Amino acid sequence: MSRKTEAIVLRQYNTAVALEPIILGELRPDEALVQIHATGVCHTDLLCMKGKLPAPAPVVLGHEGAGVIIAKGTDIKDVEIGEKVILSYCYCGKCDECVSGHEPYCHSLLKLNFAGGRVDGTSALKLADGEAPDLHGHFFGQSSFARHAIVNMKCLVKVPPDTPLDLFAPLGCGLQTGAGAVLNTLDVQPGTSLVIFGVGSVGMSAVMTAKLRNARRIIAIDMVPSRLELAKKLGATDVIVATEKDIVDRIRALCPPNGVRYALDCSGNPQAVSIMIDCLGTRGRACSVGAPAPDVRASVDIFAHLINGREYVGCHQGESLAKKMIPFLIEQHARGTYPLEEFVTYYKAENFKEAFADTEKGDTIKAVLKWV
Repeated sequence: MSRKTEAIVLRQYNTAVALEPIILGELRPDEALVQIHATGVCHTDLLCMKGKLPAPAPVVLGHEGAGVIIAKGTDIKDVEIGEKVILSYCYCGKCDECVSGHEPYCHSLLKLNFAGGRVDGTSALKLADGEAPDLHGHFFGQSSFARHAIVNMKCLVKVPPDTPLDLFAPLGCGLQTGAGAVLNTLDVQPGTSLVIFGVGSVGMSAVMTAKLRNARRIIAIDMVPSRLELAKKLGATDVIVATEKDIVDRIRALCPPNGVRYALDCSGNPQAVSIMIDCLGTRGRACSVGAPAPDVRASVDIFAHLINGREYVGCHQGESLAKKMIPFLIEQHARGTYPLEEFVTYYKAENFKEAFADTEKGDTIKAVLKWV
């Protein structure tokens, strides 16, 4: 049975988006209908709106949704109608990477998350006015910039009945990425040092998680002084304004004898990536989670990289298994060690343009749209 709802629709790249009626089609056995309560705004959404990341238009974006199951397909056994869920990325569950526990690197990742449809290319979404033949959706298996969403079962993470969905919606992508980069990809060890380039929501999550790991020195770098002050409140031991000169020398002085042990770039800026690699000490490990447009490249001093045994790796979703990471972060919040409310700002869904603009300008660290 089809359903009429409202969604934020991007009809063309670099043009105004609008909240307008759409039609949701029939559920498939592996899909659930979710009433969306809240959706986090991620820079990935904004890059897709500009055509800098792959997402066909017209499209409904949104990939940090949270809500309540109101209908489900017959294949879904681990969550019931009326239960709360947080939505995360989509994966096939069948390829070598998924079977071996590396779901963020699913062989069908781009097709399932960015292609604008189901794996067979179809879409369950239509524009109510019938003007466009296809309305792309299934973005990250959810397209949750909407009051209701048809969601792939792989994206569903069941949470307790008392879970505040508006607060925890961002866990589905950005925040688990920052946390997972520290816990999984870098595996930051107690007593060591970490530098984080860019303390937006992903970087703030990394700061809090590095503190959880008892890193001895946590260095935050950003353009915005107010963000650096918040990073100090959340666990950073040192802060550096990104416009300062000799950042590499500053970091080496803070991390003797010759540089930092771990480094994380959340900005996607190629110059920041090059600086990040240069500031690594012997056998240091660096990781990129910030996403630029495809084909953006950074430079590496190959000899220094070789002689110091440095490592530089990419990371998607913090290499997080969402069904494990999201409950873990909720538990840490309950313990008072993951206070994400310090940087979340709420907007009514109708005020999405303000939320997008504030995110773009950097005035808001993590915007969350409230649908109910």
